[in-house]
Amino acid sequence: MDATAPHVIVGAGLAGAQAARTLREEGYQGPLVLIGEEDELPYERPPLSKGYLLGKDPREKIYVHPAAWYQEQRIDLRPGTSVTGLDPAAHRLTLADGSTLDYARLLLTTGAAPRRLPVPGAALDGVHHLRRVEESDRLRTLFRTARRIAVIGAGWIGLEVTAAARAAGVEVTVLEAAELPLLRVLGREVAEVFAQLHRENGVELRFGVQVTEILGADGAVTGVQLADGAVVPAEAVLVGIGVRPNTALAEQAGLAVADGISTDEQLRSSDPDVFAAGDVARAHHPLYGRAIRVEHWANAVHQPRAAARAMLGQEVAYDRVPYFFTDQYDLGMEYTGYVEPDGYDRVVFRGDVAGREFIAFWTAGGRVLAGMNVNIWDVTDPIRELVRSGRVVDLDRLADPDVPLGEL
Repeated sequence: MDATAPHVIVGAGLAGAQAARTLREEGYQGPLVLIGEEDELPYERPPLSKGYLLGKDPREKIYVHPAAWYQEQRIDLRPGTSVTGLDPAAHRLTLADGSTLDYARLLLTTGAAPRRLPVPGAALDGVHHLRRVEESDRLRTLFRTARRIAVIGAGWIGLEVTAAARAAGVEVTVLEAAELPLLRVLGREVAEVFAQLHRENGVELRFGVQVTEILGADGAVTGVQLADGAVVPAEAVLVGIGVRPNTALAEQAGLAVADGISTDEQLRSSDPDVFAAGDVARAHHPLYGRAIRVEHWANAVHQPRAAARAMLGQEVAYDRVPYFFTDQYDLGMEYTGYVEPDGYDRVVFRGDVAGREFIAFWTAGGRVLAGMNVNIWDVTDPIRELVRSGRVVDLDRLADPDVPLGEL
């Protein structure tokens, strides 16, 4: 390793900015380069489907740090720059302009990209995805002019955009292949809560449907064709059918990849001087005893900090319990834990499910795997401790709101 070469971070989003900050906070004073494809300062993505999309948050609020901070920290921030090649043996990156950049240690925080719908009409101008700030800007403009849109996919992004559209007075039809929204993530019992929430807010939900074509005239969207022959009228379409980790650079370099860049608990890839963090990393998690990939904001905040410390030779093991949140209409929710589809045997409810003030616990063998608090606050810490402990708990007491969670 060339001691004079910089530490380099490829991917200038929240994860990349967090790693750069941690390197400086942990005492690294050497050259530090942060490379990003977008012509933007590093920013956080949750506001793009929440406060910023709703027009509640100003653009300045989405940025991780102001421009001056990168100068003060002597971070060579290179926005609008693409990396086209990685040679781990030579410790060298190739950039889109043909230049090269040597590194001492490298962190890949390249994130993920929206999945595209493989049907005719998917490239029409009125077909939207939501991953970048300019896409959120286009949706904000759309909400001021459109009367009716279709949302394909009832996952988190699809539902949050739906809620924002309804707040703007736009009629929305949600098209989902599964029987309920978020079915794979939450299971039937809790998915029903979100279905009812959107129905109450005037959303037309169509489940068990398959999109075969996005219809258009003169380059503009006019509707969505379904496999059963039905046509859903729409002036625009949002496609929210998940994301794919951006692993092309790692694959080209011969790093181990399996639905993300494979890393150990220190976020080190199959090459000892290349690390990965954030949406793109499939990291071994000590708490679960296997590799998982987490696509949530909290992971982009905390995991790169561990990776940065590992880059400096510190002994770390990233074992934080996954966490995410959503805001839709009058529902605020926090979810703590990790459960694979069909990885639990019972959902235990505590509180008023019909009134949407409750906690749901996913359990297996009496152990709490995950907990979701809906419109109930300041309970994330005890839920996290329940998950981390792995203890068998009394499920009747777990369901009793009069039993403090800390006693379990």
